[in-house]
Amino acid sequence: MQEPAEPDHLTAENMYGKYAIPRSSAHRRAARKILAGQVYEPDTIALIRSECGEGDVVHAGTFFGDFLPGLSSALAPGARIYAFEPNPDNFECALKTLELNQIDNVQLECLGLGPGPGRSELLTVNADGVPRGGASRLRWDGEELSGQSATVEVAIDSIDSRVPADRTLSVLQLDVEGHEQAALEGALETIRRCRPLILLESVPSEEWLAEHLLPLGYQAAERVHHNTAFRVV
Repeated sequence: MQEPAEPDHLTAENMYGKYAIPRSSAHRRAARKILAGQVYEPDTIALIRSECGEGDVVHAGTFFGDFLPGLSSALAPGARIYAFEPNPDNFECALKTLELNQIDNVQLECLGLGPGPGRSELLTVNADGVPRGGASRLRWDGEELSGQSATVEVAIDSIDSRVPADRTLSVLQLDVEGHEQAALEGALETIRRCRPLILLESVPSEEWLAEHLLPLGYQAAERVHHNTAFRVV
């Protein structure tokens, strides 16, 4: 008799809930924390929980959903999380994480973010043949692949297209491996309308900030783990 196939994910639990973690990404820092029963970036989660108020949250990239149980439980009735994860393996595990916790206030899409709709290549394996996991990122224009690097084609769209104009956004959190500026370019209508807390792993250029965020009253207010929080002051 053929042995049943081994699941392609591991399961773990911490104070916020349960998680499905891609086996191929078990070496990544976020996965190791969760597998040890700990919370990855606890201060980031705590900040978003304290700032979401009555509004919605944009959360990208979602990885396997390591933030989703902690954030979803803090939302007001009727509020939702717009979550984005372009890596198909990560996306499937994030869906499983939602299922494990019976979460119904998250709209999760297998999608990359940019100024507008299109297609791009996502780097999913590094030059040594090791899966990039949560560090999967969009390929830069003209970037050469080396060694055993591998990509997958993914869809791209803007935050302005995915968050309806009648919704109130309280927090916009981006951890998209250096593509934060491109993602923000597709969110400017929503930012102008809602003035959310903006939490970024990688900060755009000073010129871009001076043109787009500073005129709206935003300033870099604090550092949380490796993220910078921008607030209207």
